[in-house]
Amino acid sequence: MEEELLGNPAPILRPVRHGNAFEETIERLLQNIKLGLFGVGTKLPAERELAETLGVSRATLRDALAELQKAGYVEVQRGRYGGTYVCSRPPAGSGSYPELDPAEVDDVLTFRGVLEPAAASLAARATLSPAQRGHLLRTLAEVASAPANLYRPKDARFHVAIAEVAGSPSLALAVADVRSKVSDLLDRIPLIQPNLEHSNRQHQEIVDAILRGDDEAAFKAAQDHLQGTASLLHGFLGHSQPEISPQSTAPQR
Repeated sequence: MEEELLGNPAPILRPVRHGNAFEETIERLLQNIKLGLFGVGTKLPAERELAETLGVSRATLRDALAELQKAGYVEVQRGRYGGTYVCSRPPAGSGSYPELDPAEVDDVLTFRGVLEPAAASLAARATLSPAQRGHLLRTLAEVASAPANLYRPKDARFHVAIAEVAGSPSLALAVADVRSKVSDLLDRIPLIQPNLEHSNRQHQEIVDAILRGDDEAAFKAAQDHLQGTASLLHGFLGHSQPEISPQSTAPQR
């Protein structure tokens, strides 16, 4: 049962809140697509199941899927193997982006810098089952071997996996939320091969620390990795980066 739950998008695809069902349905679906929880070529769950999971009517779900189809995120196939399938995401820079507020960018990256190192530290302290260890190693391997067009969703999936094995569903949801916002920022800048290679080495360091139960090393490795990503984003987006003391959020024993 545990193996079936790990990697299942349902824990992240939580019900929408009341008031803006259509908009939030689009948000939930896009978040899961961008995080790689619904990978390219994946068939989405049946309409009835998806509507029940989201807590919306099938009419609302159909309207949301229609908009995602227009935007190029999903396609509907007919026939025996018909259904709604995830497409390759529109390439970065393919459309116009709204002006960024530097304070909002700093807020997202600061919040991420608090959450994700803590998640890595908690994962290292946890007693991981074979299924959890396999889940972490599998997502690590998938991002390391991903082609350029799939690197970012696989990268996002890996980061969410760390929070998933940490044992706190609320933390996993928070990491998924902030990572979705980070993915939107990353889509504004180019993929740089040396950076991807460096990121993959840092991913390995994070996982190695988690699997040997070294919470301080896991925290530091995650913090270093996020600082590099933040530097890249601030450089390309033209924003100065706030100084954050590494001691301020270090795990306490």
